[in-house]
Amino acid sequence: MASGTYRDEARALIETIDDAAADALLKGAVDLHVHSGPSTMPRQVDHFQATEEAAAAGMRGILFKDHHYSVAPFIPIMDRMIGHLGVAMYSGLVLNNSVGGLNPFVVDAQLKMGAKLIWMPTAQSANHIRSSRRKSRLASNVALKPSPGLSVVDAYGELLDEVKEILDSVAEFDAILSSGHLHISEIWTLFEEAKRRGVKRLLVNHPMYGLHFTYEDITQLAELGALIEQSACLYIDSRFNVFSPQELKEHVLAAGVKHSSIGSDLGQVDNPTPVEGMRQAIKLCLALGFSEDDVRTMVKDNPARLVGLES
Repeated sequence: MASGTYRDEARALIETIDDAAADALLKGAVDLHVHSGPSTMPRQVDHFQATEEAAAAGMRGILFKDHHYSVAPFIPIMDRMIGHLGVAMYSGLVLNNSVGGLNPFVVDAQLKMGAKLIWMPTAQSANHIRSSRRKSRLASNVALKPSPGLSVVDAYGELLDEVKEILDSVAEFDAILSSGHLHISEIWTLFEEAKRRGVKRLLVNHPMYGLHFTYEDITQLAELGALIEQSACLYIDSRFNVFSPQELKEHVLAAGVKHSSIGSDLGQVDNPTPVEGMRQAIKLCLALGFSEDDVRTMVKDNPARLVGLES
């Protein structure tokens, strides 16, 4: 999947930035895209290790994401065990078939157990499955039995009633709504209805990776109020690298720094750790000409604001 040329370009730029500059910006950072374990897929760090490494780097918060279960009910236990490290811990629910799909009852229960973020379907979305079958950029999920593809719209392109119920619950709890791995056409329908129903926290993950966004879509969804998160793993020295450094700059500028964030999207084996991925992303952004204030906005201020961490 990775482009050797792009990885070489990224590595060369990353090496031009001093560790101290990146480490200073890593302090206080919030990573809303940590794939630690246990999981159905191999992970190099578990949730405790991910938190410990974040604390060692001086980070302020992390959000655990698994495609097939919610870590949210375990956060109080983890807080009792490692809360003294001073890292705010969050999680949420991805609405894949493995957890009940587009089920308002499951969403209601998870929000009442502390889920901070509700992702629309990812690895079991219809868009993801179609993309995987035609060998485009979205990676297939081979760990589970084949799953029917999930869409938030009906055959006429109208939002499903059960999704409207889910949006009402997200609004009630002031939780974050992520578009998951839906197709851009579905995302527009979803987010416009979400805004009408009072959802205030909107998140788009890796818009140019398998979701069929245009640059105009990024700009307009940012204007709608969505935070546009770029996944570090797609740009740095990672086996998931599929974009050039210049494309990272273009993707960020399409939304604008004030509407952008960076999450590691890491935790897989044979990849940088989430903390190392964030460090590399910070270095890459600095090397691309983003100021320290720009980087601080994307790795600290914007994700902290989205998750509700007071300054």
